[in-house]
Amino acid sequence: MHIDLSGRVALVTGGGRDIGRAICLGLGEAGATVIVNYHASRDAAEDTVAAINKGGGNAAAVQADVTRPQEVERLFQEGISTRGGKLDILVNNAGGLLARKRLDEMDESFWDAVMDVNLKSVFLVTRAALPHMRKGGSIVNVGSLAARDGGGGGSVAYATAKGGVLTMTRGMAKELAERRIRVNCVSPGLINTTFHDTFTPDAVRKMVAGKTAVGREGESEDVARVVVFLASDAAAYINGESVEVNGGLYFI
Repeated sequence: MHIDLSGRVALVTGGGRDIGRAICLGLGEAGATVIVNYHASRDAAEDTVAAINKGGGNAAAVQADVTRPQEVERLFQEGISTRGGKLDILVNNAGGLLARKRLDEMDESFWDAVMDVNLKSVFLVTRAALPHMRKGGSIVNVGSLAARDGGGGGSVAYATAKGGVLTMTRGMAKELAERRIRVNCVSPGLINTTFHDTFTPDAVRKMVAGKTAVGREGESEDVARVVVFLASDAAAYINGESVEVNGGLYFI
């Protein structure tokens, strides 16, 4: 199936590396103009932009901390307003574990930080996007298997935030249907990214990968292909759904 997103404008938060990078590359390959948002990964974001443009696409990087309303506003001023002010595809990908902490190890500031980057960011960016989104647009939120199974050790805050993303997806799908904007979620399992390089021991990764039906970790491209599909007209009758990309590790 060939997906053509020519003439459409896409914004991907946290788009510089790993899953975000793969999503940006996939959207660009399908013909969309891609705004690559990043917070601190400037070099990675610029490399992603260069790869899209080298392949004949159209991309630009815009720095913004999507947990801060003023910076989200600037993101749209610099990234969308300068490109006709219209948006067709929004991918809320920014997020992270920050650290593995059990409940008795957390303080309030850590809890708030995890909620901000994983859940509040979806609210802030989506709210800012709505005045720009055209009818027939698509929002894809990036959740996690942790929203279903509670996550691994020390990830209660992260799993809770991603559970909120899943619920928010369903509520947004209902609310935005009258605007003909679809909202879906993609929920990755164990994906070969710097997230797990940083937070998951090799022995645990090998054990979990061995439990999947396909016998391996996922790759960022496995997630990106689903996001591109959900963003396209090929998924026109899919709304409020979460697509689990976990190799058969967990069924719903």
